[in-house]
Amino acid sequence: MFDRERIDETRRAQHAWEAGGPARSTSVYTPADLADRGFDYLRDLGFPGEYPFTRGVYPSMYRGQLWTMRQYAGFGTAQETNRRFRYMIEQGLAGINIAFDLPTQHGYNSDHPRARGEVGKVGVPINSLRDMEILFNGIPLEQASPANAINAPAAVILAMYVALAERQGLPLERLSGSTQNDILKEFIARGTYIFPPAPSLRLVTDVIEFCADRLPRWNFINVCGYHMREAGSSLEQEVAFALADAMTYVEAALERGLPVDRFAPRFAFNFTAGTDILQEAAKFRAMRRLWARLMREHFGATKPASWAFRTGAGSGASQLTAQQPENNIIRVTLNALAAILGGAQSLHTAAYDEALALPTAESVKLALRTQQVLAYEAGVTEVIDPLAGSYYVESLTTKIEEAARALIAEVERQGGMVKAIESGWVQRQIADASWEYQREVEAGTRVIVGVNRFVEAEPRHADIHRHAEAVAEEQSAALGALRRERDGARVAGALESLEVAARGGANLLPVLVETVKTYATIGEICDVLREVFGEYQAMQVY
Repeated sequence: MFDRERIDETRRAQHAWEAGGPARSTSVYTPADLADRGFDYLRDLGFPGEYPFTRGVYPSMYRGQLWTMRQYAGFGTAQETNRRFRYMIEQGLAGINIAFDLPTQHGYNSDHPRARGEVGKVGVPINSLRDMEILFNGIPLEQASPANAINAPAAVILAMYVALAERQGLPLERLSGSTQNDILKEFIARGTYIFPPAPSLRLVTDVIEFCADRLPRWNFINVCGYHMREAGSSLEQEVAFALADAMTYVEAALERGLPVDRFAPRFAFNFTAGTDILQEAAKFRAMRRLWARLMREHFGATKPASWAFRTGAGSGASQLTAQQPENNIIRVTLNALAAILGGAQSLHTAAYDEALALPTAESVKLALRTQQVLAYEAGVTEVIDPLAGSYYVESLTTKIEEAARALIAEVERQGGMVKAIESGWVQRQIADASWEYQREVEAGTRVIVGVNRFVEAEPRHADIHRHAEAVAEEQSAALGALRRERDGARVAGALESLEVAARGGANLLPVLVETVKTYATIGEICDVLREVFGEYQAMQVY
């Protein structure tokens, strides 16, 4: 692709130009930068919808269909969250991202002592199938395509959704959506785990196998680099550790006996979209290429759909500031633009007031309007992969891929991701990166507008969402009524069957579906699994 004499001529001219001042030495990229990396158009770029998918996973990309516009929501009660979902659908929302409250994420009922003070605060409480019925009241399941941001009890929440679909008479092959189901990043970055790694991986694989058999349109896992970045990882760590997690899940499914091409096409991902537009866009391009190569070369997948890296993106919430919150409107616009230029398949834009509280209806609408303005007014959908061919972006894409490969190889030297987690190695890498970032902010070498530069003495007043403190009492009362109304003997029998299945080796999803139909609660179900699997106790990283 590159003529050696012309490259040498370009390099000499660049050296002469750089001699004109020290600031010029790293401020420009030329064809020589690509030639030095052995760049080959067909091998490293190709065409949209074709291996290695650097330019996009679909031939027409946004020319054929826009990314799915999603918003992340969940708070108060199932009724409140249902009202928010229906409001956002009226505003043009195409996909629902469900936030579950912390007790639900940890497998506790709302009336458990450990749930005190957290019921409905950062997500919706789902105690039983009854709450799921209320959550989707008036929302056709065939059109909902929810993204369930749940991990440790992901199998239980999926079982509730399947049971709801069956009760509504919707064939499971028409059910679409996703379950995050990425437990490894919980051990690494978030902490909402319940069971130790081995049984946790069993549950993840049970979901993968069940969906491969019965839910052909369901994304059974949404590998989430997003939370690693929110925990303070570097961009390269976000890519490498998330893909290393994904490789672990692929290996677990293969050990279960599933052919790779049977399940790989339903793998999905979720990553941060930060404010550094070109770097973030290059990250998505690098991940598509790296995943395609890993799936084809390392795992031997033969279907193009198995090589395709389908990813959602979300605004980097940790980059939002409580100081001068209006600045976050600009940041979120940059986040969205980075994801669009990077070719993401779905996008969640944060609300500008999220550094202060849960977003209000108006701020959520503005976040959605940000996507809509970019989609219909900014011209970014007129061409596929408009950054392709940029000397800087292509060099950066390759640099990110190479750095991620090196980190994945280091994870393998640690004995694989599970052992790297158990030893604390991965957590230490992220903690070190987070500390370095914070040092830069405090030293002022990394500028955060309104925080360490262009600071205003007086804080701005903002109308924020106020949590209804009566939610916990309402949930406890609803649980009491549920226990009185349901068939207690039927619940006890279902929980006993679940325990027997958990002690054996069978896939737990069919048993869980029947169990949730009795209106057994998430706390009761997870307590059975705690008794069988035990609870994970995190080690001290430092």
